[in-house]
Amino acid sequence: MKDLIKHEYFIRKALEEAHKASEKGEVPVGVVIVIDNKIIARAHNLTQTLNDVTAHAEILAITSASNFLNGKYLKDCTMYVTLEPCVMCAGALYWSQIKQLVFCAFDFKRGYSQHGNLLHPKTNVISGICETESSTLLKEFFRSKRK
Repeated sequence: MKDLIKHEYFIRKALEEAHKASEKGEVPVGVVIVIDNKIIARAHNLTQTLNDVTAHAEILAITSASNFLNGKYLKDCTMYVTLEPCVMCAGALYWSQIKQLVFCAFDFKRGYSQHGNLLHPKTNVISGICETESSTLLKEFFRSKRK
């Protein structure tokens, strides 16, 4: 139960980032990376803002966390993200050797799990925390874009 409360706390921080993305007209995906119960990186999608297809929240957060730690491996870190990472982001997570990935909602169209497990074998995965809130945010965003 204690872990569930901790995971929900950090997922809510990632959801704050997702709302920032939405306010900018970006797909509302947000991330925080945590080590020893301390947030060391925050990011949200910036693909439109930066005109960069690689500017996914996960990639930006990995770069920020690596800079904070002054190293490329995130072996003691947990990534909290509002949507299941895509194949590109899963590849980056693989190379970072992140210890744990916690995400809200599955992405049944573009999520990495649609292609098998692409994460590092030592990465622990937890899904479904605040899933409804994340899914609703994404659905409302895309609904507003179709109008």
